[in-house]
Amino acid sequence: MNVIFMGTPEFAVPCLTQLIEDGHTVSLVVTQGDKPRGRGQKLMPPPVKACALEHGIPVYQPTTLKDEAVQEELRRQHADVIVVVAYGKILPQAVLDMPPYGCINVHASLLPRYRGAAPIQWAVLNGEAESGVTTMYMDVGLDTGDMLLKSHCPITENMTAGELHDALSMQGAELLSDTLKALENGTLTRTPQTGTSNYAPMLDKSLCAMDFTKPAAILHNQVRGLNPWPTATAKVGGKMLKIHRTCIGAPCDAEPNRVIATKPFTVSCGEGTSLVLLEVQGEGGKRMAADDFFRGHPIPLDTCFSEE
Repeated sequence: MNVIFMGTPEFAVPCLTQLIEDGHTVSLVVTQGDKPRGRGQKLMPPPVKACALEHGIPVYQPTTLKDEAVQEELRRQHADVIVVVAYGKILPQAVLDMPPYGCINVHASLLPRYRGAAPIQWAVLNGEAESGVTTMYMDVGLDTGDMLLKSHCPITENMTAGELHDALSMQGAELLSDTLKALENGTLTRTPQTGTSNYAPMLDKSLCAMDFTKPAAILHNQVRGLNPWPTATAKVGGKMLKIHRTCIGAPCDAEPNRVIATKPFTVSCGEGTSLVLLEVQGEGGKRMAADDFFRGHPIPLDTCFSEE
């Protein structure tokens, strides 16, 4: 098939690679603009652009898809289908109506659950036991189109959002391959979305502060869901600490917010629970095992942790 591919971040790269490996003609890759990164703020291409250029595929980076000149450029490709994976911009109706086989989206949740920009992270933050990928026909709503195929993925107790991201990225590529094969042979069926839905907004740093009066399970999910970004934080000894990895500790009867053990480093939490810190990062320091960090920065027993 002749495909226009729209995508931006690393999550979308396996899908683009899969299209190429499956023998489809990717006539154009549409992605967001280059952005400054790193200490030098050097302009860097999105991962999808870098992948497209490696394969000699033309790249188009319009600021909007609503412009008639942009839409005309898309029409000139005579694409059979437009595939959209984490592109980051809304497609207007004129673009949705353009290809004869429609616009197919790869979304990282089991729709109708977790519509929106951060479905992977919110599934972990909310302690879900399962996530997955859904392919769907796009419409003008936010992830509301008819569903096509689904792939399921368990979320284990200590899995981070970053680890789930990588797993679903690969599953998404496989599911896209299966979806386009079914589309070509006429066996693809569409199922309207029904039932409970919830919105998964973009993350920001307001979610980072840990409140140790909450149960350890909720805090553990917070740490996992904010890993690798924006990262859970806590303040101890007047210093801000990034918390990268934890596990749920043994029940305890200590007042919340207290250091109750140093080997392993354990903090009491709400409802008689405790949380073991496994990997942390001090201000201006490197990420490291918590035991190593606290060996060099000793914190006495009964020290109070806070979210501020």
